[in-house]
Amino acid sequence: MSTAMADTATDAAEQEPRTFESLNPATGDVVGVHAIDDEATVREAVRRARADAAWWDELGFDGRREILGKWRGVIARRMGELAAVVHDETGKPHADAQLEIGLTVDHLAWAAGHARKVLGPTKSFAGLLMANQSAVVEHRPLGVIGVIGPWNYPVFTPMGSIAYALAAGNCVVFKPSELTPGVGEWLAASLREVVPDRALLQVVTGLGETGAALCTAGVDKLAFTGSTETGKKVMAACAQTLTPVIVEAGGKDALLVDEDADVASAADAAAWGAFSNAGQTCIGVERVYVHERVYDSFVDALVARAQNVHPGGGPGAHYGPATLPKQLDLIRGHIDDALASGGRALVGGEGAVGDRFVQPTVLVDVPEDRPANTDETFGPTITVKKVASMDEAVRLANATRYGLGSTVFSKAHGTEIARRLRCGMTAVNDVISFAAIPSLPFGGVGDSGFGRIHGPDGLREFTYAKAIASRRIKPVMLLTTFDRTAKQDSTFAQLITVMHGRATTMQRPAAVVSRLRRSR
Repeated sequence: MSTAMADTATDAAEQEPRTFESLNPATGDVVGVHAIDDEATVREAVRRARADAAWWDELGFDGRREILGKWRGVIARRMGELAAVVHDETGKPHADAQLEIGLTVDHLAWAAGHARKVLGPTKSFAGLLMANQSAVVEHRPLGVIGVIGPWNYPVFTPMGSIAYALAAGNCVVFKPSELTPGVGEWLAASLREVVPDRALLQVVTGLGETGAALCTAGVDKLAFTGSTETGKKVMAACAQTLTPVIVEAGGKDALLVDEDADVASAADAAAWGAFSNAGQTCIGVERVYVHERVYDSFVDALVARAQNVHPGGGPGAHYGPATLPKQLDLIRGHIDDALASGGRALVGGEGAVGDRFVQPTVLVDVPEDRPANTDETFGPTITVKKVASMDEAVRLANATRYGLGSTVFSKAHGTEIARRLRCGMTAVNDVISFAAIPSLPFGGVGDSGFGRIHGPDGLREFTYAKAIASRRIKPVMLLTTFDRTAKQDSTFAQLITVMHGRATTMQRPAAVVSRLRRSR
C-alpha cells in the first residue's frame, strides 16, 4: 500500500464514529450499540439547549406544567416498554423497574405542579429604614443544566434532577451511564414526542470522556450521581469553568433497632434495604446496630428472611445480577476480609459471589474498622452488631466519612434518634421512604456529597435567587444621594443607636418613623 493510500485509510478510520456496546449483565448479550459522543458533539448539544432555553422560560409555569404533564402521561402509558429497557440494561426484575418508573412519574407531577409556588415571586419585609420599598424575591432558571446519571436506578435517580430542572425552566443535556444509555435515549425520545421541535432534553452517550466534556461544555450547573471518587473528578473538571455542581455520591447507611422496636418489621426492612436491586442502592442498608435486648430475635428474623431471598435472571428472582462486573471483586474482597478478621457469615459468605450474581450475605462480629463496615460495598451484604444502648448505636452509625441516609426502628424514640444521626435523610419505622416522597429533599453530607434534589430545595437548586426592590412612596429620609445633610447623617446614626444599640430595648416602628419625619 502506498503512503498516500495508507494516509487516506487512516483518515477514514478516524472519521468513522466511535461506538460502544451496552450489555445485559445477566446474560452478557449485546443490548444496543451507541455512539461515543466527543467534545464537539457535547458542545453542540449545549448550544442547542441554550437556543431553546429562552423559549422554555417564557412559557411560564403553567405552560411548562402542561407540557410536562403530557410527558408524564407518555411515560405512564408506556411504563412496561421502559421497564423492559431497564431490565435489559441492568438485569433488575421487571417489577422493580416498574416501581422505579412509577415513583419517577410521581416526582415529575410534583415538580411541575409546585414550581410556581416554590419559585414564583415572594414578598419580603423591607425593614424599617427601607419601609418605602417593596421587596420581592423570585427564582429564575439558570439556563442549561448538565446531568450525569448512574446505572443502578437509571430512571429514578437522573430524573430527580431532570424533572426538577425542567420544571424550574431550564433545558437539560443528559449523559447517562455507559451501562444504561438506552434508558436515557428512551426518556429523551419520549419527551420529543410531546415537543418535537425543541431541545428540552438531549442525551449524549459515551464513556468517561463524554462526561468530562459535559463538565466543561458551558452548562450553567451540573448534577452528578455516582461514586465519591468520580464525584471529586467531576468537581475538579467543573472548577475549570467555575461551573457549580450537585454531587450525590456513595453511602454506608445504617439501620438502628431500639429495644422497643417491632423486630419483625425491622428485619424485613433490613432485608429489603440490603438485598433489593442486588444491594446496588446508594441509600441501601449496609450496617445494622441492634439493642442487646432484641439482638437475638432480630438476627433470627433477618436470617430467616435472607434465606428466602434469591438472585437470578428469571421471573422468580428477587433481584438481578451485579450490573457492574468489577463490583464483584470488591464485594468478594469485603466478605473475605470480614471473615478473615473474625466475622461470621450466618447467610452467604464464602462462595456467595458468583460470575454474575451474589447471594444474600449476613455478617456478624465484624470489627468496626474493617471495609465491610467502613467502605461502601454496593452489594447484597449486611453487617449486624449488638449494642448496649441507642447512644452507642448513634455513635457507631455516625463514625463514618459518609452521611447519606439512615433508618431507625423505635416505637417511643424514633424521631429523637433520627435527629441525632449525621446524614441527609432518615426513615423512621420504614426503609428508604424519604426517597419516594417528592416534597422531601434528597442528598447527603460528608463524602456522600452536597446539594439537594427533590422537593422545594431540589427546584431551587436549578435556579438563582433574583431580588427586586421597588420604591413605593417617597422616603422619609433619602439615604442614597449626595444631597444628604449633616443633620440627616446625625439623625441616622442616632436612630441606628436607638433601634439596635440597646440589648433589651427596641423602639416601636411608629416611634422610629416619627423621629425620621421630625429630622426632615
